Amino acid sequence: QVHLVESGGALVQVGESLRLSCVASAPILGSYTLAWFRQPPGKEREFVASIKWRGGTTNYGDSVKGRFTMSRDINKNEIYLQMNNLRPEDTAAYFCAAGRVIVSSSRDPRAYTNWGQGTQVTVSS
Repeated sequence: QVHLVESGGALVQVGESLRLSCVASAPILGSYTLAWFRQPPGKEREFVASIKWRGGTTNYGDSVKGRFTMSRDINKNEIYLQMNNLRPEDTAAYFCAAGRVIVSSSRDPRAYTNWGQGTQVTVSS
């Protein structure tokens, strides 16, 4: 069982940048997909980005494409989410997730088996 721990959430101003990190407690299998989801208060969990552990292919949600970049460090078993030009609508709890996920399901939170506890990002105008 892989445990995931997120960090890096903070209160920032509109237009600022922030980088989230998520570290796994054990080596991540090459067949895994790692992802970031977010959940604003009172709303459903939303897909942000995903990355194939083997190969590093990334996929982004439409609302963050061009502003957010997801990456990984294989040696550290860690993933990152670089968030630029933050907007108030980016305010949410951000979660990292992992699992053996097929490409067509990579945006579905139900496809992931391992989740972190979340880190809060608040963008103030």
